[in-house]
Amino acid sequence: MMAEARAANRLARGVSAIMAASDLVNLSGLMDDAKCFALVRQHRWPEGVCCPGCGSSSVTRDGCDDTQPHRQRYRCKACAGRFDDLTDTVLAGHHQPLRVWVLCLYFMGLNLSNRQIAGELGLAVSDVQVMTEQLRRGLVAKMPAVELKGKVEIDEIYVVAGHKGQPEEVAKRGGSDGAAGWQARRAAARWRRTSRRSLA
Repeated sequence: MMAEARAANRLARGVSAIMAASDLVNLSGLMDDAKCFALVRQHRWPEGVCCPGCGSSSVTRDGCDDTQPHRQRYRCKACAGRFDDLTDTVLAGHHQPLRVWVLCLYFMGLNLSNRQIAGELGLAVSDVQVMTEQLRRGLVAKMPAVELKGKVEIDEIYVVAGHKGQPEEVAKRGGSDGAAGWQARRAAARWRRTSRRSLA
């Protein structure tokens, strides 16, 4: 909690100069689990809660999660399926609290490196690496497929056309004629490196 408060203070001082006030999320609100889950619900279901299994909007609340009291559970009337706020999202099934994931996503939006995010959240860099990879995968999965139409222009393409007219040049650069010599060149380079160390 202390690291999150420190992160909010730093952001309040420095980020306002980078982003417009309307683009900022109230970080003090994201320190509370109830507000984090409300934010997830608002972005996941802007027109109301619907079942991720069948897509039906006829759902009823079915209590709260045992370990996270602000995580709402639901039951679908159409397919009798049960789900909660995080079902079928990249945020489901992790030991970090939701507020840490939301802050990590916010810091990613500010273009902070994984090392900086780890410092702000008080986590290991390897944990933040896994979190950012999963968040990026989730964001890419939600993006619509790119479809190119009409005239498409490509800049600066390089196509290897073989050795048309210059087989000696291709052999010098390690083409198919010079492929047999690459192992000898590598062995010679390795010998030069190791022999320098033994001479010193």
